[in-house]
Amino acid sequence: MEPFRSLYETPADELDTFVRQTLQPQRDWKEEVQDAWERSERFLRDVCFHDELIGDQTIRVLKVVKGGSSGKGTTLNHTSDVDLILFLSCFSSFQHQAWLCESIINIIEEKLDRCSRSLAYNITVAQHRGGSRASRSLSFLVQARKSSDVIKVDVLPAFDALGKFSPDCKPRPEIYENLITVGGRPGQFSPSFTELQRHFVKSRPIKLKNLLRLVKHWYLQFLKRKYKKPGLPPKYALELLTIYAWEMGTDESENFNLDEGFIAVMELLRDYEKICVYWTKYYDFQNEVVRNFIKQQLKEPRPVILDPADPTNNLGREKRWDLVAKEAAYCLRQACCSTEDSCQDWDVQPARNVQVVVKLTGNEPYKLSVDPYSPIWKMKPEIKKAFGLIGQQRLSFQEPGRERQLLSSKRTLADYGIFSKVTVQVLETFPHEIQVFVKNRSGHSKPYAICPDDSVRDLKQKIEVAGGPYVEDQILKFQGRRLRNHCSLSELQIEDSDTIMLLT
Repeated sequence: MEPFRSLYETPADELDTFVRQTLQPQRDWKEEVQDAWERSERFLRDVCFHDELIGDQTIRVLKVVKGGSSGKGTTLNHTSDVDLILFLSCFSSFQHQAWLCESIINIIEEKLDRCSRSLAYNITVAQHRGGSRASRSLSFLVQARKSSDVIKVDVLPAFDALGKFSPDCKPRPEIYENLITVGGRPGQFSPSFTELQRHFVKSRPIKLKNLLRLVKHWYLQFLKRKYKKPGLPPKYALELLTIYAWEMGTDESENFNLDEGFIAVMELLRDYEKICVYWTKYYDFQNEVVRNFIKQQLKEPRPVILDPADPTNNLGREKRWDLVAKEAAYCLRQACCSTEDSCQDWDVQPARNVQVVVKLTGNEPYKLSVDPYSPIWKMKPEIKKAFGLIGQQRLSFQEPGRERQLLSSKRTLADYGIFSKVTVQVLETFPHEIQVFVKNRSGHSKPYAICPDDSVRDLKQKIEVAGGPYVEDQILKFQGRRLRNHCSLSELQIEDSDTIMLLT
């Protein structure tokens, strides 16, 4: 039986055995991979840049880090590659890496050609990545010593952005601010964060790593073999989705059934159009530049899968997820996904719940945890109870630099691109009242309930009571016109949800 057929024919309750016998690396293969790593690392550190200059600079190897599946502890038997991340002294910034990377790749390629015998291997340069990736890495093939297998080695030069750090602590937010402001291509500088990516996976339980192996095996055997030309998502995207499914479906338990996890991942992939996944382990929303950037990333067309180590790297963008979904749907009908006990299925939402901070003037804020794909009207009974409201609720939110928006009860937070913590203003209105937004010079606006027949002065009094300027100090404008105190809002053709400017 061909290997790529065996997974679909394996009963769900035998997947643990399948992984143990077929996917977990055997000792001889691990030794081959480790030997390839050690010799390649020694060549790059001690031989490759000897007497080489970039301009008038010598090139020192600061460190070589093992990336990829071998670095994460998710190696597949006889199929995994070796990633070497090469941190060099000549890269003093992300910009320097962008300028000098291609020259470094050329030096490595030339030295490999001249000095490959020092590796005691048959070496073949497989790929010199250019085009849109502008020579970010170099790949070469190494003939294994004890078998006919070939080991692919990827060398990625990188700027040492993290320096000395502990993987259990957040990097300084300025590092991510610099990454964002340099304006590189999405994920261009991800190799600089390899140690974080590696730790994010390597620190996970053994059982989860076996689930990762199973999902990667499915990807390689059923997607890569079938669709060789279309731009499939990278394996790393599926790894992150698998970790997310495990976090949500088991509350990070070390004891779970492999078949249930595999089914949960396939269901996520089948329904990819709602996926919006991110983590705040290494970066978060505290820094303004980083916060605004992440929120923009989360508004991208789904699926959105942000690299937990690099917010610029959205692994879901512009890939053929439709092909992945098609194969996942087919996989769910196979023996490996057929379980008798369906009540044990993992409950995995396509996006994390959003913390909604609800504010009502004169009251303490109230916090809700909301499914971003749940209709907004479902929040209102809890808000009503929390604040003791009896009138109609009008919910609105405002993003920095933008107009305040009314949240429609029939829509969802996802419809507004809201997938992270948001502050919502609630306004209680009664029959015949409308809601208007009053925006100050700083761009922040507040909602007010008022009857259309009330005067501009009545609105000014409401603004003063809510903590705004005194009535006599207020100047209100609508569509460029200054509003006179005695005029009613209806006379001025001010309608529901219109924005009025407050000048002082």
